This record gives sequence, C-alpha cells and structure tokens, in this order.
Amino acid sequence: MTTPYWVQDAIFYQIFPDRFANGDPSIDPPNVQKWGAPPDLWHSQGGDLRGILQKLDYLLDLGVTALYLNPIFESASIHRYNTNDYFKIDHRLGTLADFHILLDAAHRNGMRVILDGVFNHCGRGFFAFMDVVENNEHSAYTDWFHIQRFPLDACGPGQAQNYQGWWGHKSLPKLNTANPQVRNYIMKVAQYWIERGADGWRLDVPNEIDDDGFWEEFRRVVKSVNRDAYILGEIWTVDRRWADDRHFDGLMNYPVRDTLLAALNGTADAVKFGDRVEELLKVYPREHAYAMYNHLSSHDVERLATLLGNHLDKIKLAYLFQMAYPGAPAIYYGDEIGLEGGKDPDCRRAFPWDPGDWKGDLRPWVQQLIAIRKARPSLRRGDYQRLLAVDGVYAFARGLGEEKTVTILNFSPLQREFSIPVSGLWPDGHAPYSLLTRKSYQVAEGEIKGLLPPYHGDWLA
Repeated sequence: MTTPYWVQDAIFYQIFPDRFANGDPSIDPPNVQKWGAPPDLWHSQGGDLRGILQKLDYLLDLGVTALYLNPIFESASIHRYNTNDYFKIDHRLGTLADFHILLDAAHRNGMRVILDGVFNHCGRGFFAFMDVVENNEHSAYTDWFHIQRFPLDACGPGQAQNYQGWWGHKSLPKLNTANPQVRNYIMKVAQYWIERGADGWRLDVPNEIDDDGFWEEFRRVVKSVNRDAYILGEIWTVDRRWADDRHFDGLMNYPVRDTLLAALNGTADAVKFGDRVEELLKVYPREHAYAMYNHLSSHDVERLATLLGNHLDKIKLAYLFQMAYPGAPAIYYGDEIGLEGGKDPDCRRAFPWDPGDWKGDLRPWVQQLIAIRKARPSLRRGDYQRLLAVDGVYAFARGLGEEKTVTILNFSPLQREFSIPVSGLWPDGHAPYSLLTRKSYQVAEGEIKGLLPPYHGDWLA
C-alpha cells in the first residue's frame, strides 16, 4: 500500500487562515477590516495561526482529525497563492514559533496538518522574479520563468506582458519547473516543511506543471522524509493518471461533489446519481479511491449552503452521504454551521463565532455523523454495494467483516416509501436499527421497508 493508512479514517477541516479566528490582534495590518465585514480581495480580517490554536478545542469537539491550511507563507495578498518566500510564515499569520506551537498541539491531540503548496507560480515579490525585473536579461534567474522579451512590466493589476503568468495574471509569474535549479528549490521547500512536522501537501493546480516527472521526484522527496505524508492533488476532472504511486495519494473530489449537488438540486435522479458515484469509485485503484478528499465546498467555489438555497434538510442530506462514501470527508470552515458565500471572494467570509448566528441543528448533526463514522470501521473502510435506486431513493451498503452499514437517501421533494433488498446482508427476522434515531426495522422476505420524508436519509445497522 502506497497511500497513507490514516487518510481514510480522517475527518478533514479546511481553513482559510485570515477568516477563521483572530488570536493575536497585535499583528493585524493597519488596514484590517472589522471581523465579519463583506470580504474583498485586498483587506485582511485578522485571522492567524494563534486563532486556529485557540479554536482547537472547537475542532476537536466537532470531531476533526486533520487540518488543511490554505497558504500560510509570506505573500503580498490575503489568499497567499502569490508566494514571496516559501521558507517563511506570513507575518500577518504569526511566526515559525507559532506554527510549531500549533503543530505540536494538533499532534498531541491526534490531529494532522497538511499545507498548501503553490509551485506552478509564485508572487512578484519572489526573490528570483524581483531580480529579473531589476536586471532584465542580465539577471541570473531569467530561465526560472517563461520570459518572452524585455523589459517586464510587472507592476499593478492586469495581464502579464512579455512573460507568462498563471491564467495571464501579472501578479502570478509562472515558474519554469523544467529548469533543474527551480526544481531543486521546490524540492527543498517540500522537504523543509515535512521535516518540521507538516503531515503532507495539498498541491495547487498540479496539472499545470510543465514536466510530468516533476511530481514523481516531489513524491520521492516527501515520502523519504515521512512515508505517511499525504500528497493531495487539486485535480478538478476525472483523470486516472494523477492518482498512483508516481503522483498523488488522492485528489480533491470535485466530480463526486458535483454529482451530489446535481441530485440535491433536481438535475440528476437517483439512478444517474448512483451510476456516477459508483463509476467514480472504479476509475482509480481502491487504495487511491479510498484516499480521495471528499469536500462539499472550498475556497474556490460557492458554499454548500448558498448552492442549496439554505435548505437545511438538503444540507444535512449532503453530509449524510459524504460521511458514508469512501474517502476522507472534508469540511470547509463554517460549512458546519451553515455559513453562506457566493463566488470568490464571498466564499471566504469570516467565521461567525456567535452561536446565535449558526443555522438550526446543523452543527450537532455533523458532529453526530462524525462520531458514528469514527465508531464504525465499515463506514471508513468497508466495501461499497448498491442496494436500491428508484423514485428518488438511493441506498447502498458498506461492509467490513460482519459489520454492515446501510445508507438510505431520499433526493426527492416528496415523501417516499422504500423496500430495500438486504438478503445478502442480514437474514429474515434480523432487526436493524437507525444509528441516528434508534428506530427499529425488520427484515422480512429479504427486504427492509420504511418511509422517508423529503430530502431525508438514514443509516441502518
């Protein structure tokens, strides 16, 4: 097995550092916004590493066992995908000592931490690019980038002129990873942070790196320091080549997310939904399929609550499926309390720490699902088997040894009766019960019969 054993047991929590919690106001920049103000692309709201540390109890209480932190390295922006110094913690987030304190506290509580690696492009303040801007063709670093001609106009907003920027952005000069010096530099960055205790890397737009052999080298470097480090690729499409022993352990599972949202919004029926999520399980080798990062929102897309029209039952049903599907469930900070958000930068709102702002019983629901998933190996490691797909109802089983867990989902706006064939799981006379409500069922003539309200589901054991 080449994927980390711990990943399929993990409950991830993604944090956009500037908007999670402000633990040290003394390091806020002068133009800091009021916490909770409508987010924009330029203003910090003061979130930092000490804020994450101070809210660790909240995360542990929720059931989180792994953190994915959006970029934390020195940068000129709030999103920090334009890195200026890959070896330095951004001063608005704290210090290297703060990072080590957070990492130590997380590890002492059985929680892992993976970092965001942005190696396709850097920021304009990166030492090598600044040298090129200053010295033009006389710079020692001209081949670190994709330069077309001199001089470079790298100031201000707009499209890159005379050099390649990520998606043309002037502020994101694309690195030439075919250059051995650039590769060596990035490998040192990868090694440095794993040696300091980070538990893996989430890799930004890795499919846009020029040389395919780059990621094989990256994997070898990281795994040589920590064989259990998790390497996660931001791949938005279905592509078998990216999840193997030469690339990434798992991928951000946007295809499953998209399929689930389509079912919840009425554009895919139960049969189409089942066909698709089962097909996606078969694309990749099992160990990689079970190491996928299964998220419902992220810093790049509209939030779950917004996409589902703040429909609490739909949101809860999405979590019910997520926590039962193979892979590592991942919560984008604030989704568990119903935080809304449109397209970037609105999806990066500040976390509302007043419980009066939290939606209904969503957080206790997510907390309950996590606790059950942790207690049942079948929900984390079990085989997957479709049982039913009809009239908006989809049911599947996950089994590990003698332990079986059945998931039932009603994607319909109508109340639905169900008759689920379970003869291969339980004998007639067996009385499975709901793990959520403790309601009892009965197996008769190889079936379980029941009723589900609109946009509701259940777990039976």
